[in-house]
Amino acid sequence: MLTIGQLAKYVGVSTKTVRVYHAKGLLPEPERDASGYRRYGAEAVVELIRIRTLAEAGVPLARIRNLGSGQEFAAALQQIDDDLTDRIRGLQATQQRLRELASGDVQLLPAEVDVHLRGLAELGFSEQWVAMERDLWIIVFATYPDTGDELFRDQAGALAEPALRELYLDYDRARELQPDDPVLVELADRIVAASIERYGTDLPGQAIDPNLPQLLQNTVNASSPAWQRLDQLIRRRLG
Repeated sequence: MLTIGQLAKYVGVSTKTVRVYHAKGLLPEPERDASGYRRYGAEAVVELIRIRTLAEAGVPLARIRNLGSGQEFAAALQQIDDDLTDRIRGLQATQQRLRELASGDVQLLPAEVDVHLRGLAELGFSEQWVAMERDLWIIVFATYPDTGDELFRDQAGALAEPALRELYLDYDRARELQPDDPVLVELADRIVAASIERYGTDLPGQAIDPNLPQLLQNTVNASSPAWQRLDQLIRRRLG
């Protein structure tokens, strides 16, 4: 979990900006923990990235909170586009950006990553897995775009190999298992063996702040008690 300062740093805004978004009702403000700090999870990072992206595109903060999705979202952006038409020529770049946004969802990921995510279902991955992958990639690319590209290409390459793809699929399927299922022990052994064979000790993405991988893994673990148990088993074998 992140402090407000860490959250702001990862997304590339100031803590003052985060507090403004809290005050305007754009970003929920978490309760303080036992130590008196407000802690933010991956969901807050994704939402803050969305707000920042819309704000940079020229959408007024007062309108962001009321933007819906689908046709409602496109209609709202079109209205903003019409308003910009009456403004000075220096806003033409913003106007073009809004027209692009009005044609679909806010583009938070590189096009090739979106294509990759759409193809995961055809490979047999669950909807939950695809949704989780999307959120994780949004966070990685927003905070470490160069490393994100490296990690994405590594995963895409791994999924192109049948044995590794099956390992990813088994990880996905393990989501519904009981934490004490012996299948998790065997799966952890396979994952560790495959990781050592593929990377040795030179894991990709080592330039990333260690808090970020932990945040991402915590998000995965929170999705399933079985995944949490699997993470514990893997850490013990690698530790």
